[in-house]
Amino acid sequence: MQIRKTQHSGTPKKIEDLLWFGIGLMLLLILNVWASDNFFRIDLTEDKRYSITPATTAVLEELEDVVYVDVYLEGDVPAGFKRLQRSVRETLDEFRTYAGGNIQYNFIDPSTAVSQNARNEFYSNLAAKGIQPTNIFDTEEGKRTEKLVFPGAVVSYGGQERGVMLLKGNMTATPEERLNQSVEGVEYELASAIRELTQQGKPQVGWLVGNGEADSIQVGSIMQTLQEQYDISRMRPEALAGQQPAAVVIANPTQQFTDQQRFLLDQYVMRGGNLLMFLDAVRVNMDSLGQGGTIAVPQPLGLEELLFRWGLRLNQNLVQDLSSGAYPIVVGNMGDQPQVRMLRWPFFPVMNNYAAHPIVRNLDATYARFVSSLDTVKAEGVRKTPLILTSQYSRLFNAPVRVSVEDLRRDVRPESYNAGPQPVAYLLEGEFTSLYKNRFLPEGVDEQGFVADSQGGKIVVVSDGDFPINEVNRRTREPLPLGAAPFTQQIFANSEFIQNALAYLTNESGLILARNKEIAIRPLDPVRVEAEKSWWQTLNLLVPVLLVVLLGVGHYFWRKRKYTRFAKPTEA
Repeated sequence: MQIRKTQHSGTPKKIEDLLWFGIGLMLLLILNVWASDNFFRIDLTEDKRYSITPATTAVLEELEDVVYVDVYLEGDVPAGFKRLQRSVRETLDEFRTYAGGNIQYNFIDPSTAVSQNARNEFYSNLAAKGIQPTNIFDTEEGKRTEKLVFPGAVVSYGGQERGVMLLKGNMTATPEERLNQSVEGVEYELASAIRELTQQGKPQVGWLVGNGEADSIQVGSIMQTLQEQYDISRMRPEALAGQQPAAVVIANPTQQFTDQQRFLLDQYVMRGGNLLMFLDAVRVNMDSLGQGGTIAVPQPLGLEELLFRWGLRLNQNLVQDLSSGAYPIVVGNMGDQPQVRMLRWPFFPVMNNYAAHPIVRNLDATYARFVSSLDTVKAEGVRKTPLILTSQYSRLFNAPVRVSVEDLRRDVRPESYNAGPQPVAYLLEGEFTSLYKNRFLPEGVDEQGFVADSQGGKIVVVSDGDFPINEVNRRTREPLPLGAAPFTQQIFANSEFIQNALAYLTNESGLILARNKEIAIRPLDPVRVEAEKSWWQTLNLLVPVLLVVLLGVGHYFWRKRKYTRFAKPTEA
């Protein structure tokens, strides 16, 4: 019997494996060195929820010191707010990717104070910083519970801090939709707060006076809000001859602009200026409403031809809308006491119909009083976006119009409100042409440096002069928050609209475009979840175990086959 011996040498194979290992290690090293100088991230989600805008990235990369963010969404928060909490955490983690150690955040449970007094004091401090609590009613194990949630954060930088409300959105939306809208706005709310605290110098904003505009008390609320973000100075139109602020606000003028003033506004826009205008095309005397009514008459402002040249017509009419605010009216007497009821008044529209634009995205309802409609006309190079529209149940009255609170007593006929949505706020942007191109200039103006065509600019026009005007406390003479309806205690989003509009007009970096983020809602069917709960729990428990068993069995047979094939042959 002869036995043949076969000698296998594993040395060349080991050398080859070591060489490939060394090559792979070298490639990994080269890739790491390249990645350290060429940073990138890939967001594979359909709605790009983990991506942030280039403007936000620029703000974060320019940080020179640490920004601290305290988020008050820790603890036993309802399930819906867990999603908002997770989104805030993910967004801050993304911020840290670009800012490194210059973003530090902490999640805090506001209810962990030792005593009730300490807790109440802490709650008051948060409210003073603009973080208002939200009462959440929930059902747990068949019992109805009430929880107080502070959906906000405090951003601190360089000894300054700013409170940020993270629960935003439209109040008419469902709770789930509103939370989703809040999730969409997390990046903008946090990034804008960081930018406000870290920017060197505030944008200059001119607030025009001298033509019967609203006085300082009437616009005190919005002025106080805007002064945190802008350097606002009251100025007459004549000052535009030597100044070029980032934006100019015109709030409810009642006197006509002269030819010279109109020319200065024209040239301000031609030099790249931006306008935010709140104009009444029709004048209504509110003091006469309770004395048999009044007649609303056209109110020429001297700006109509200017706007027409830029593509917009301010109509001399009034819009009525079935979606409206309320007004108090005496409906009778009980003894010697008058009985007052709040009745809907179509002249006070509540507007919740917006364009797809970052200025008004996820904005709550806004409130107007005696608003006119706007039309567009042809203007080369100008893009026109209707920002706010009334509801589809609207109708128009051309001036002169009789206005009386006695009309509130009459029955409403919905079929007469058939004019459809009426635009009451427009954004104009692009390349504007001067009203005075190929025309004689007004007497007394400086003709040197005349600009016939602009190289870009933006104009927002709202056809309601009362839009930025707040109510005033009659006892203290202090301005009430803008948007607070005095009779119904509702808070409308007029202030937020103005802030967004000015941010769009003045923010050249485009940070407000972060408001365009859209995250799709993919809700589960609660009925189906409850019915199939046991099935899915069992499946999630058994499938991983079965997969491990199958992998183990497969690995066993693979090894058996492999080493049987390489067994040493023997010959007898």
